[in-house]
Order: sequence, then structure tokens, then C-alpha cells
Amino acid sequence: LALQEARTWDQGLESQFATTPLSQIFKDKRVVIFGTPGAFTGVCTKGHVPSYTKNVEQLKSKGVDSVICVAVNDPYTINAWAEKMNAKGKIQFFADFDGSFHKSLGLECDLSKALLGLRSQRWSAFVDDGVVKVLKVEKVPSELKVSDGETMIKAI
Repeated sequence: LALQEARTWDQGLESQFATTPLSQIFKDKRVVIFGTPGAFTGVCTKGHVPSYTKNVEQLKSKGVDSVICVAVNDPYTINAWAEKMNAKGKIQFFADFDGSFHKSLGLECDLSKALLGLRSQRWSAFVDDGVVKVLKVEKVPSELKVSDGETMIKAI
């Protein structure tokens, strides 16, 4: 499995649409990763991403090497969203363009009723050298009670 790093179309062409293998993301690293149902959606934009953006330094002080946001979108939409939120450079953004990453984890959900189709549940995890040490999954994607940055700080 692999993810696509957030980028512009031209960067995609230059890289020949390269993907980033999960082993490269997690090997020998302490990573906080969180999944959002979609770029530019309400709770994701107003709550989930900001809860990590404002807590990056606290997470790093706990030994976290990187903070990653992943959503079922294309890498160009994810890139525009990261830039719009002034979060690029603080958080790494990756696209799970076909939902295969989330399906492999059992973290996909069907949001067709909201006209979004197959998406990610709202979740967060602390991963140490590829091993999930903490996993928090919201009961419904519209909630932000257990997968936010503040809760993750307390969990690790």
C-alpha cells in the first residue's frame, strides 16, 4: 500500500505520479496520523486539522517525528486544502485517492447520503515504527470527541 503526497498537478507530472510506500512513512519513526472524511468539509476544516496544527509542537515534544493527515481525496485537492488552512509545513498531508488505505484498515465508511461516496471514518493513531500503539475512532464522522489533537497528546 502507498499514499500520494499532497502536491500540485505539475509536481505530480514531474514525479510521474509517484506514491509514497507506507514503509517509508512509518519505518523507524514515531508518527501521529489522523484520517478525515474529506478535504474542505466542515468538521475536518473547522476542528480536526486545526486541533493538530496548533498542537504540533506539543506532539513533537513527546517524541513524535511527524504529524500526518490523510483523506480519501486526490492529492491536488488535499494540497489546495492544506494551503488554504496554512497547515502545510506543520502537518504532512497525504491522499488516499481510491480509499484502499482506509479499506485495508477497516476505517472506510459510505457517506453517499452526504454526496461524498466512500470516505474515511474520522480517526487518529499513534504509530511507533509501524506498530499502532493508540487508535481512536469517532462513533460517527460528524463528531470530534476522541480523535482530536488534544486527546492524542494525553494518549501518548
